[in-house]
Amino acid sequence: MSSIQKILDQMRHESANVRFGDLDRVCEEYFGKPRQSRTSRALFQTPWVGDPRINIQNDKGKAKGYQVRQVLTAIDELAGMRNER
Repeated sequence: MSSIQKILDQMRHESANVRFGDLDRVCEEYFGKPRQSRTSRALFQTPWVGDPRINIQNDKGKAKGYQVRQVLTAIDELAGMRNER
């Protein structure tokens, strides 16, 4: 099992206890480099129309739980798009 998969499993099990660095790594794996990043925030572009961005914030080394859930939803949507092809 890859470390990205381990992080995803942790994110799905307990979204409130995910390190920001892990969430950032997962986002880069699925969505590429952030189009904007600062010390406490990163903005990723997604490949669909509508609201095509994911914003994550560093909260004292941890990711915010609701943002973890948003990333998981986006990853699931991306997987669905790939399966349709």
